[in-house]
Amino acid sequence: GLTLHEYAKMALQEKVMEIIDPSLLMDVIENNSKIREDRRAKLEECLNAIIRTGVLCSMESPFERMDMRDIVAKLCHTRESFLGRRV
Repeated sequence: GLTLHEYAKMALQEKVMEIIDPSLLMDVIENNSKIREDRRAKLEECLNAIIRTGVLCSMESPFERMDMRDIVAKLCHTRESFLGRRV
């Protein structure tokens, strides 16, 4: 079987929406019964960045993992980008 790390890494890019818990998307779906294509693309881009960061944080070897400062900066950048703020 696959580890969570392997599963997330495999789903990056094309299948990220399939591995996200649907309850996390309830607000978006309730407020907008049909997500506009541009909003969906931005949401997928954000989720990909978050999952990619998680994959980099969960590398088997601690030496291959990202530094916490870099993780925080990457997640803040992702949030600002998703919200449409200047980064």
